[in-house]
Amino acid sequence: MPKQLISSGSPFEKPIGFSRAVRIGNTIAVSGTAPIAPGGGTAYPGDLYRQTIACIEIIKNAIERAGGSLSDVVRTRIMLTDIDRWQDAAKAHGEYFGEIRPASTIVEVSRFLDADWLVEIEADAIVE
Repeated sequence: MPKQLISSGSPFEKPIGFSRAVRIGNTIAVSGTAPIAPGGGTAYPGDLYRQTIACIEIIKNAIERAGGSLSDVVRTRIMLTDIDRWQDAAKAHGEYFGEIRPASTIVEVSRFLDADWLVEIEADAIVE
């Protein structure tokens, strides 16, 4: 089966050696997605809710470029630097996935590559 690599233009993709998303067959795997602003830097510093939306929009774009849609998402993994703020991330997640209801996990991590990132999200989709 051919492998389709999707780039989001993140400055981290080339030096680390990863793709924003990879599609093989009907499966799309989306890498940990940080709230990177369109011009680089961090989108919405300090605002977990809006950073979560930024991550989901990047994920949505990658999945659509791979031929899928958010309705194909079967799993999300939400990583936060402050688990006490989980409801801000959950609110944003629910706005996009409330009807889709993928399997989902929220965990706390000690930090990300950029100290301004409050959240990173991974997603897996299966296109029917």
